[in-house]
Amino acid sequence: MNQFLQMGANTVLSSPKGTITVSYEISNSIDISLTAFLLTDSDKVQGDSGIIFYNQPKSTSGAAALLPSEEAGNTKVHKINFDMSKVPEGITKIAITLTEDNNTGFSNVKNLKAEVCTDHTIIQLTPSSFTKENGIVVLELYLRNGQTKVKSIWRGFDSGLEGLCKNYGVEVESDEQNKPSEPKTIQKQTPKEPDNKQTVSENSQNTLSSISLEKVKGKISLDKGHKPVIIDKTPEITATVSWETGTDYDIYALVYTKDGRQVDVAMFGADGTPPLRSYGNGALEHMGDVGRNNQSTKKEIIKLRLNDDILAVVPVVYSAQSNGTGSFYRYKVSMSIDNHNGTSVTIFAKNANNNDRIYSCVPGILHNTRDGVIINPLELYSKPKSERRPKLRMGSSNMVEVIMDKGPINDYK
Repeated sequence: MNQFLQMGANTVLSSPKGTITVSYEISNSIDISLTAFLLTDSDKVQGDSGIIFYNQPKSTSGAAALLPSEEAGNTKVHKINFDMSKVPEGITKIAITLTEDNNTGFSNVKNLKAEVCTDHTIIQLTPSSFTKENGIVVLELYLRNGQTKVKSIWRGFDSGLEGLCKNYGVEVESDEQNKPSEPKTIQKQTPKEPDNKQTVSENSQNTLSSISLEKVKGKISLDKGHKPVIIDKTPEITATVSWETGTDYDIYALVYTKDGRQVDVAMFGADGTPPLRSYGNGALEHMGDVGRNNQSTKKEIIKLRLNDDILAVVPVVYSAQSNGTGSFYRYKVSMSIDNHNGTSVTIFAKNANNNDRIYSCVPGILHNTRDGVIINPLELYSKPKSERRPKLRMGSSNMVEVIMDKGPINDYK
């Protein structure tokens, strides 16, 4: 049975569990993320576990689970499973939200709609038109008198994920150099600091020992939103970035050390940061700039001979302004981590758009542990026209964080 729910209306669901589907027409100018907030009666989160997004796709209680996005023809589809019978004590509502992460606004999103599926019932929700909003509360699931209900909201925010976080009681630090904060990189890791950062942990600010990671072997492909994996640590690991010919990317690596330093291993400098080809007596070594050539596929390689001084390594793909066309989408950028013992993990830039003015891409982060090397797909992108490098720092639970657009400005190349 199909049912249509108008904006502002609510109805009782036939079951406390089901699936929410959000779909829209694919466009190179838009990049949409789905985030769910688990809320109390006062419409506030209880803590970091109450925010479900691509880097923390599941609630520990089983109340919500975000699935990897899919493409069906010309349509992008996001899905999240819910079970209101499993919400933690004190939680009475789940808000489903969207952010448009390229700051172009939802006025450019075509054929946007949502569906709530329970048992054999499909409830359809369609919004009215939007203007400059880049954050939306799509719907709310809530408990009332022992029943699970859904309300069609479609309320917009001009401040993207930052506005949504403030609305639900998440404190946002002011940023004098970057106002407003970029929605795409406000990836919530702890409810007191939803700034533009990502952590190596799948679960919000949990220690790595608390994550049930799968040790993988063979050829593995990871997408943004997938759970981190762990591979055997061998004497030499290579990080290889590949792309189709037509532009000249430059690859460098950010190293975070045990004593809290960031070291940039790059063939070119940045403001106050000189070029450095090798670090730690070869613990990290750039194998050279390939420059422009006629090969159909181009690649640059960084070798890792990890020692106990290195906590994390973040490879960065960079396209300088002078290179002209630099779209990570158009040139099919990918990064592969190979331990040369039968295991390679590849992360593709599937979520990149066709914007030639986005100069930096962080495919993922590698965390050096006693049990192996943890690989977490991040797929972060800089703000349009930003020449600043990412910055690394240690989070509150000893997890390395990647903060886009906060490092030194790259030397003009």
